Amino acid sequence: MTQEVAVVKEVPIAPVTVPEKQEKRKETPIQELVDSLKSMGDDIGQISELTSEEKILISQFFSSLLKLMKPITPSIAVSESALTPYRNDVTKAYVDTTGNLIVLLQDGHLELENLSEQKNRDLMVTVISDILPKFKSLTSNQKRRVENRIKLLSSVTKEIQKSAEALSSVYTADQ
Repeated sequence: MTQEVAVVKEVPIAPVTVPEKQEKRKETPIQELVDSLKSMGDDIGQISELTSEEKILISQFFSSLLKLMKPITPSIAVSESALTPYRNDVTKAYVDTTGNLIVLLQDGHLELENLSEQKNRDLMVTVISDILPKFKSLTSNQKRRVENRIKLLSSVTKEIQKSAEALSSVYTADQ
């Protein structure tokens, strides 16, 4: 029996080199992630600044609206259809002079939502969009009522002044 001996040649193993394009692909996603995170950080900073500005604007808006509402109306109706994206069981809804949304539900319960709260920002925008045209109508009606009173008072005052002058001249002539 002959024994065969296998001769194994040692083959030098060359280091694995990554083609240049593959290296860039590996680096690019990491760099893109880093850039994305930096951008996200910038966005978060801007969200913080915008939120602070939003709080101030909301405070000023409600302060001004409520000053306008007080002499004209104690509340403004909100269309039930405007609130459908938030609730579909609304029977009636109003914004009062404190900036609250008062909602009467179909089951008879009453809910109160503070529109200036952070959690109600989208609801606030919806409500404001619904009530501002109605408020314009209320102010136009108020203006018309004042104009009608002035028209009446103007006519009546002229006649009273004429009568007062005539009566005054009669009494002045007698003395």
